[in-house]
Amino acid sequence: MLRRITLVATAALSILAAGCSKKEPAAASPSTQPAATSPKILRVGNGTEPQDLDPHVVTGVPEHKIISALLEGLVTYAADGSIAPGVAERWEISPDGLTYTFHLRANARWSNGEPFTSQDFLGSFKRILTPTMGAQYAYKLFVLAGAEDFNTGKLTDFSKVGVRAPDTRTLVLTLGQPAPFLLESLLHYAWFPVHLPTVEKFGGLDRPGGAWTRPGNFVGNGPFVLSTWKPNQKIAVTRSPTYWDHAAVKLDVIDFYAIDNSDSEERLFRTGGLDYCYSLPLGKIETYRRDNPDTYRQAPFYGTYFYRLNVTRKPFDDRRVRRALALAIDRESIIKNILRDAGQKPAYNYTPPSPKFTSSARIAGDLDEARRLLAEAGYPEGRGLPPVEILFNTLESHRTIAEAIQQMWKTRLGVNATLQNQEWKVYLDTVQTLNFQVARAGWIGDFSDPHTFLDMWVTGGGNNQTGWSNADYDRILRSALGAGNEAARLAAYQQLEAILADEVPVIPIYFYSRVYAISPRVKNWAPSPLDNRAWKWIDLAD
Repeated sequence: MLRRITLVATAALSILAAGCSKKEPAAASPSTQPAATSPKILRVGNGTEPQDLDPHVVTGVPEHKIISALLEGLVTYAADGSIAPGVAERWEISPDGLTYTFHLRANARWSNGEPFTSQDFLGSFKRILTPTMGAQYAYKLFVLAGAEDFNTGKLTDFSKVGVRAPDTRTLVLTLGQPAPFLLESLLHYAWFPVHLPTVEKFGGLDRPGGAWTRPGNFVGNGPFVLSTWKPNQKIAVTRSPTYWDHAAVKLDVIDFYAIDNSDSEERLFRTGGLDYCYSLPLGKIETYRRDNPDTYRQAPFYGTYFYRLNVTRKPFDDRRVRRALALAIDRESIIKNILRDAGQKPAYNYTPPSPKFTSSARIAGDLDEARRLLAEAGYPEGRGLPPVEILFNTLESHRTIAEAIQQMWKTRLGVNATLQNQEWKVYLDTVQTLNFQVARAGWIGDFSDPHTFLDMWVTGGGNNQTGWSNADYDRILRSALGAGNEAARLAAYQQLEAILADEVPVIPIYFYSRVYAISPRVKNWAPSPLDNRAWKWIDLAD
C-alpha cells in the first residue's frame, strides 16, 4: 500500500511502500510517562508526515496507520488479527459469490453524534470512483459491477454501479466477477466511508483537498477522533465517545510522531519518549537483536522493496537496458551487508511468496548477460549512456541501498548514477507525475492475496506509475477473477509474473521482513504479515 505503499516504507527492515518525511520533530513534546491514574497514551513512531488523512486520496502505509484509528469500514480486525464485523454486524454471500449483503449496526454513529447509514457508504464509494477525484486507489473498487466504467467516464449513472442501499441499515454489493478476497480487501481504507456533509462543506466532495481532515473539522466513525495535528511533528487522536464499541477501546490517546530520521527515532524510544519505534537504524539492528530481546521484534512482512523504471523516458523504454540494470544488482550482498540479515529475502520476481502463491518466474541471467544486453542496446560498458538518476524518499536505508546500487551499476556495467532525495509528499508527487528516471518504491499487500500486487500494473492503473503498458497483461488480469476456480486464477497470476519478469518495468530487490522495537508495556500488539491491526485492542500496562 503504499505507493501508496505506496506505501507504504522500509528502513533496515521493513518500512513500506510508504516512506518518510521532512524534518524530524523537534524532540517534540512527547507525552510524559503516565502515572497510575493518568490517561493511557500510546506513543507511536509513524515514520513520516502523512500525505493527508483523506482515505480517498492517500496511498501510503503511514497514512493507513492513522486513518484506521479515525475511520472504520464494513469489517475490521479482531484482537487476533482475523476479520471481524465492523460497522456491519453481519453479512450474507450469495451462492455464486457475486452478491454481498451487509447489515449495519443500529448503534453506529459518526463522531458528531449523527446516525451512520448505508447511504454513507453509497456516497463514499461514489466519491472515490468519481473521475474528477483522480483517486489512485479507485481501482480497488473495480470488482464492483460497473465501477471501472463509472471511474473512466464510460458510465455516468452511478445507480448502475454494483452498490445499493435498499434501506438505512442494509448495503448490497454486486460484483462483476467473483472475488474470493473481497472481505479482506474491505479492511483497506479505499473502502472506508467519509462524512459527506463535512467533506462537501470544505469543498472536497468531488476533488482532492479541502480542510475537512483538520482538527475541529474531521468527522469520523472510528474508535478515535482527531484532536491535534502539528505538521511534521505529531498527530494525536483521542478515544471517541460515540464509537459503537466504545467500551472495548483501551487507550485514551494515541500520539503518532512524524520522524523520518531513524537515529532520532531510536534515541527517543531508548529514552522513553516512544512506545513503538517504526524503524531501527541499520547500525543498531545487531545490538538490539543481541542485547535487547525484550524490545526487538522481527516478523514476516508481506511486501516487496523495488525500483520503478520510467519506461516513457530513454533509455528505459528499451527492455534490454531495464534487464541489464536488474541483473547487475547483488541482492544477497544488500541483505547481508546493509540490512544485516534481518529476515529479508532476495527478490527476483515481484510478488512475495505466501502459503497461497509462490511465483515460478524469475528475472534470470548473470552479469555476462547484463553486459551483453547493455552492449546490444548500444551502450557497451556503459559508454554513451547518460547518468541515471535514482530517486528515493528520506530514510537512511533508502540512501544506503541507493549508494550500493549506484556502485554496482558503475563497477559492473560502467553505468553512472546520481542520487536524488525528496521528502515524502514531494516524492509522491514526483513519482505520480512520472517526473523521474528510477525511483525507489515499496509495496505492502493491501490484503493477503497476490491480486493486490499484480493489479497494480494494469495499463493506466493508479499505482502503476511507470508508464508501462502490456495488452496481454491487461487481458490476463481481467480474466483471472473469472477463471472458474482457484487453481485457474493462480495459474493466471503465474502468467502475469512471467510477463513482469520478462519486461522488467520494475526491479524487485528484496522481500521485506518486519523489524522494529516495541516497549514491553504495550499489550495485545498482534504480529501480522500486513502489519495492520485494530487500535481498539491495544492496551498499556501500568
